[in-house]
Amino acid sequence: MFRQTLCGLLLVAASGAQAADTVKIALTGPFSGGSAPMGTSARDGSKLAIAEINAAGGIQVGNKKMKIEIIERDDEAKNERGALIAQELAAMSDLSGVIGTVNTGVCLAGDKHLQEKGITKIICPAAGSASMTQWSKAGVKDNSIFRFAAYDGIQAAMVVEEAINRKFTKVAVVFDSTNYGVSGRDDMLEQIKKQGNKLTVVAQEKFNIGDKDMTAQLLRAKSAGAEAILIWAIGPELAAVSNGEAKIGMKAPLIGGWTLSMSNYIDNAGKNGNGTLMPQTFIEEAITPKAKSFIDGYHKAYKVDRIPSAVAAAQGYDALYILAAAVKQAGSTDTKKIKEALEDLKEPVKGVIATWSHPYTKWDPADVTSHEAFRREQVVMGMVKDGRVVFGNDADRARLIKSATSVTPAKTGKTKKK
Repeated sequence: MFRQTLCGLLLVAASGAQAADTVKIALTGPFSGGSAPMGTSARDGSKLAIAEINAAGGIQVGNKKMKIEIIERDDEAKNERGALIAQELAAMSDLSGVIGTVNTGVCLAGDKHLQEKGITKIICPAAGSASMTQWSKAGVKDNSIFRFAAYDGIQAAMVVEEAINRKFTKVAVVFDSTNYGVSGRDDMLEQIKKQGNKLTVVAQEKFNIGDKDMTAQLLRAKSAGAEAILIWAIGPELAAVSNGEAKIGMKAPLIGGWTLSMSNYIDNAGKNGNGTLMPQTFIEEAITPKAKSFIDGYHKAYKVDRIPSAVAAAQGYDALYILAAAVKQAGSTDTKKIKEALEDLKEPVKGVIATWSHPYTKWDPADVTSHEAFRREQVVMGMVKDGRVVFGNDADRARLIKSATSVTPAKTGKTKKK
């Protein structure tokens, strides 16, 4: 009996020692359902980075190297499931950080549990403006939530500018009924005002997740004289808009959020998707040696010839390296110390999108961009062409090459408000 008890205690001690020798990082997101191309791509991009780090011996934490241990959770893009996952993760005393989430509603339902416990999270690859503005509106003084995505203010400005530059004057604003879609609609309307009301919104049309026929909405937009459709939505319903246009003989191009680059839009829209425009932080083209290595590595690891969501994959990869750099700088697996390191990273982090220098600053409730990594210069306009996303123009290609091969300007803590 004594020997059994002793063996049991030794096993517990051994498992505890093993756990203490790893850095626990949770990867969350929709790994199934309509948002899965984003969720799985971000997860797999992060896992590619983790495999590289672990193969090199792990993260240097103090005087020893520690390998990363992954905890995966599929939120299925469901708010209630996201809340339950967040509660589970918030209860883990040895969790160093979380990377993930696509859907705004999932953030709104779950991140409060992580924030209450001070768990460091990097929202990646998406989620709308409300995922961060909720903390500024609440006047939170010490925020453990960061975001690693081109926030909607950047994207909406680019969408409106693109429509203006293409000499359109009448547009329809189309959006889905999710928190993300509504938030994106508001951002686009705000940008239209900010940019001098050079665009006249002749129709505002909404659709629901699961809708397959957009004929009624498109006919109203067409009869109102819409020359282009500014669109903000998440899932495969985006393809129903392009296919619906072809059905009624409407030729207004789609210009919208980055989700138009997802495989479930491109594949379902087919040739009807050609010419669609959207802001991108990464395009699946080997424009630098780092980009080539990343693309080839992803294709080989996951046995694909096209990344389902290249933006999500690249952001998941870079976000993991940034979190690992914060762990190294903190010299600890303690999530609160990692948060403090994230707000003041000393060393540049070389990613596939850019070399990140001081991407975040200390949380300022009056300026949510203090916890936003991306700046305008790191985002380009992509275009769908024959089943792939390509650069919208050569100037953007040159700019992204420059961004990927030079250190991004460090934040000073006096960032411009959204």
